[in-house]
Amino acid sequence: MKHITDVFFDLDHTLWDFDKNSELAFDKIFSEKHPTIETKKFISIYAPINQAFWKLYQNDSISHDELRYKRLKNSFDALNYDILDEEINQMAIDYITFLPENNSLFDGTIEVLEYLSAKYKLHIITNGFAEVQEKKLINSGIIDYFISVTNSEMAGVKKPNPKIFEHALSIAKVDKANSIMIGDCIDADVNGALNFGMDAIHFNEKNIEIPSHIKQINHLIELKKHL
Repeated sequence: MKHITDVFFDLDHTLWDFDKNSELAFDKIFSEKHPTIETKKFISIYAPINQAFWKLYQNDSISHDELRYKRLKNSFDALNYDILDEEINQMAIDYITFLPENNSLFDGTIEVLEYLSAKYKLHIITNGFAEVQEKKLINSGIIDYFISVTNSEMAGVKKPNPKIFEHALSIAKVDKANSIMIGDCIDADVNGALNFGMDAIHFNEKNIEIPSHIKQINHLIELKKHL
């Protein structure tokens, strides 16, 4: 890895613990406005629905607004919970407001960013909404580790589209031969980078089975073995 000068990270589910922070945001919403909903039960239904809608959004099959509304609407339908469209729309706004107020990072995030920032230039490439991602980076105290932050809104495309990687590299002023992508999503982060011609490491925190040719880590600290 001596040729690597720049390390690109995904944010959600890679450094920023989306699942934990999302649960805290919903807990706040439900305790204030829908106290009969049990957060953990809702999350068990919402999580796979959200993931499915994110894939559609990632592939430009649905819009930003459709994602925010439909992931909630379908979750409440699955719960057989009566809720008005106006309430869902307000909840979508509240959720995005409350989400970055929570700052849980994956274990080892600060330690590994300290280690890597002494040796490499660090960057973010995210499909998340620009308004929220910046708040997450600031509120969790990690924004100063990164030279650049590329989001899908500024690039005009989402991972795994090669154009977002191209955009990020142009901002970073680095060649893909000297860059590596680290992320949790095989399709968006890993295959997106590899198909673009950029090296990649899969953050396989849930230890799912992946193709043997893909480099992987199960804990962020393991990056010290690779970089």
